[in-house]
Amino acid sequence: MDLGGVWQAAKSDDELRRVMAIPDLDDSAWHAVTVPGHWRSHPEFAGDDGPVLYRRRFHAEPPATGERCFLTFDGIFYQGDVWLDGEYLGDTEGYFFPHTFEVTGALAARTDHVVAVEVACHRPADLKAKRNLTGVFQHWDCLDPDWNPGGIWAPVRIHSTGPVRMSALKVLCREANSDRATLDLEATLESIGPVDVAVRTELRREGEEAVVASHRQEQALAAGTNLVRWPLPVERPDLWWPRALGGQPLYEVTVEIRLGPPNGDPDVEDAGQLTDRRVVTTGLRQIQVRDFIATVNGERLFLKGANCAPTGRALADVSPAQLAHDVTLAQDAGLDLMRIHAHITRSELYDAADRQGMLIWQDLPLQWGYGQVRRQAVAQARQAVALLGHHPSIALWCGHNEPIALDLAPGNTMTPRNVARLVAGQVLPSWNKTALDRSIRRALERADGSREVVSHSGILPHPAWGTDSHFYFGWYHGHERDLPATMARFPVLARFVSEFGAQAVPNGDDFIHPERWPDLDWENLEAHHSFQRTIFEQRVPPSSFPSFDAWRKATQDYQATVLRHHIETLRRLKYRPTGGFCFFLLADAQPAISWSVLGHDRSPKSGYLAVADVCAPVIITADRPPESYRPGDQIDLDVHVVSDLRVPIPDAQAGAVLRWPGGERCWRFAGEVPVDSCVRIGRLSHTVPASTPPGELSLDLTLRWSDGRATRSYTSRVS
Repeated sequence: MDLGGVWQAAKSDDELRRVMAIPDLDDSAWHAVTVPGHWRSHPEFAGDDGPVLYRRRFHAEPPATGERCFLTFDGIFYQGDVWLDGEYLGDTEGYFFPHTFEVTGALAARTDHVVAVEVACHRPADLKAKRNLTGVFQHWDCLDPDWNPGGIWAPVRIHSTGPVRMSALKVLCREANSDRATLDLEATLESIGPVDVAVRTELRREGEEAVVASHRQEQALAAGTNLVRWPLPVERPDLWWPRALGGQPLYEVTVEIRLGPPNGDPDVEDAGQLTDRRVVTTGLRQIQVRDFIATVNGERLFLKGANCAPTGRALADVSPAQLAHDVTLAQDAGLDLMRIHAHITRSELYDAADRQGMLIWQDLPLQWGYGQVRRQAVAQARQAVALLGHHPSIALWCGHNEPIALDLAPGNTMTPRNVARLVAGQVLPSWNKTALDRSIRRALERADGSREVVSHSGILPHPAWGTDSHFYFGWYHGHERDLPATMARFPVLARFVSEFGAQAVPNGDDFIHPERWPDLDWENLEAHHSFQRTIFEQRVPPSSFPSFDAWRKATQDYQATVLRHHIETLRRLKYRPTGGFCFFLLADAQPAISWSVLGHDRSPKSGYLAVADVCAPVIITADRPPESYRPGDQIDLDVHVVSDLRVPIPDAQAGAVLRWPGGERCWRFAGEVPVDSCVRIGRLSHTVPASTPPGELSLDLTLRWSDGRATRSYTSRVS
């Protein structure tokens, strides 16, 4: 029974809280709200931080003999207290996984019912020691800090089982090759008393009737919670691959729990009765990530990825089509990896990633500093594996993004205090890094031994607790040209760069009111739309442009330049030592001037086109020329071809044309480009003639082979 639809809601206070669960309470004056949903999506609660009280009346027939009934909330942001017919059922904490209560007795006692919930999603009092594990939804510089995600945001339902309930089913593929794969299954079975059951498992190709693997085992259960584990071997499996490597065949795993005959008597009437059943869809593959270099089914893959915000900040209001479209947009940009940045999203996105062959780097919803939340974080790490572990697209887990106690908020993003904390947070031990994150990592590793676990992201590589790198050359620090020299000097920092980029003004600009140029509401844009005015004044100052459109174009061109050249640099370091990258950010969750390459309406900025170009399967690239040369200067530039193809290019023909005022020079190269490689094909050496007048110096590269063509251009100046 689906309990979604119209509920009654009211702002909680001490008096109303005491009576809100009474079945006969007159709630006709309360506001009608939609469940699933967020209370901020309704005008009556648009500025409210809660708590909010919810009520819903429903009719249900009494359960049959031997039937057990359960009330499940698939998602409550962030804490809830639940009553049914005036009786307290319990509390919930954690927004992304289900919370279930047995209601057999209550449904047997009457047919008309009232479910009541008090939902709280408190605003963090101390941003350096948060308690809610809501990740980006409550503390991020890409979401309006005034937003509150509170509400019953996912479906609510009544469902029934027999005497034994399967409260959880975890399905993991630990090993797979062309000859054999093995699924490890773990079921949590809740029984009302001691009983013998048969656990039956069948595996089918999705959409087909034929059973390709099966398993049956007899199991004696005690009253209460029982944990049952078993393997399911699969002979000659059809392997799941990322889109760059192959197809995405999926399998349906069906697990049934049937009652066994009491005392071994097969003539007992209910022997073999189905008591619960689960079906999950999975793929058979083996993923390993060692030193941030990934292999899938033994094939190495350079990971080209993007950080991903929630598809919309009001996650309940996003359609399944919108979630799937974000995966398509990432794929169209030539990406192999989506990093679900410091949140867990809706199931439809993971389903789309499974079907489209998109790998997922899955963060837990932890970002920056937290207080004493270790026990809750460990419990939620286990819930994440139980909820998502069957998805073949998920390649690795990450426990915590940037575990540094920062009070980042509009207007104080990079104060001297925060800069000092960032530096100290990289090198000094802290409770978040050394206690909280180690516990989370252990929990993830114990719950899922089939995937790599990253303790935390954004702590520079070093022996104690370092992992991947976040660099914002050309935005927060340095010059946008500084990345290659830094990588050459400190190669370990290049093994995986999981954040880099620059902000740019989107094409969907209604919220900016460009007609007011140059007198925009800069303060509002800073406070609610991610705009970092101080940094823009350094990088692309608005005052330097005669019109809003000119400024917008300049910001998008600058973002495209940063992304293009950073990605080129990292692709040239393919496997030596770089395993891949994730730029920041794919798309906005709300109207914003941010690091995204797609606006909140998914209109592309220039950066999206630059990413798609430089993430093509085959590119030709040269060392980037300096900004300017003087007559008589020596030009020395290495030229590389990067190929992600799984076949060699035997007939590659490359050309380079260097032009300067009054002259040009050409080079030609030919040879084979190996499979999945980066090869240096030659060096361009030339001296700028002493008589060269000031003007543009350009370099045009062309690569041709039997199946395709790639080009690249660079510009500099003679001064």
